[in-house]
Amino acid sequence: MKQYLLAVHSSADVPPPSEQEMLAMYESVDAFNAELQAAGGWVFAGGLYPPSSATVVHARDGEVVTTDGPFAETKEQLGGIWIIEAADLDAALAWAGKASASCKAPVEVRPFQELPS
Repeated sequence: MKQYLLAVHSSADVPPPSEQEMLAMYESVDAFNAELQAAGGWVFAGGLYPPSSATVVHARDGEVVTTDGPFAETKEQLGGIWIIEAADLDAALAWAGKASASCKAPVEVRPFQELPS
């Protein structure tokens, strides 16, 4: 089976959910995770702290430079990920639809590159 990244995107334009909405979202994501695990498609998943917690590390000309904050200055940022195994893109897209419904956010699907034999 092929591996896919399901990337959850968040936007600074969308107000944060209430505590009650967040708890409901966590329950929904937990149920999705259990379904994905039971189907054998689970590899890894995790939510991320806000972009303000990021540190960018860039090696150039033999030096390592670090800067605070996200790499991209944009309203949309990565909020969390799933790495799944699915038979094909259609199956990965079906899982992404369930993931999006559970976390109430857009989910981008990208296949991993296959390693050369």
